[in-house]
Amino acid sequence: MRAKREYRNREGTEVAVLDALVDRADDGMTVFELRAAVEVDIDELEDALSTLKEDNLIVVDSGSETVIKPAERVVPDEPTEEDEEQSIGDWLRERLPF
Repeated sequence: MRAKREYRNREGTEVAVLDALVDRADDGMTVFELRAAVEVDIDELEDALSTLKEDNLIVVDSGSETVIKPAERVVPDEPTEEDEEQSIGDWLRERLPF
């Protein structure tokens, strides 16, 4: 599943992080899981997480293990057919390094 459309006009790494978190919205992900899912270097991931945290788009739960979850407003209610289709812009963003 992908983050809501209104959150897709962000920097590529931020969108990839939001998408990965939306896929695991209930359980959340650790930084290591996110790094593997997004496939970027740790500095780029750290910058994206910092920006997303400042914009209140992610929630960080610190317990025995730090888990990151998407804010509820980022998670779509139910996927629509329109959300399932990938736009040309999304396709290019996934394939071109920015």
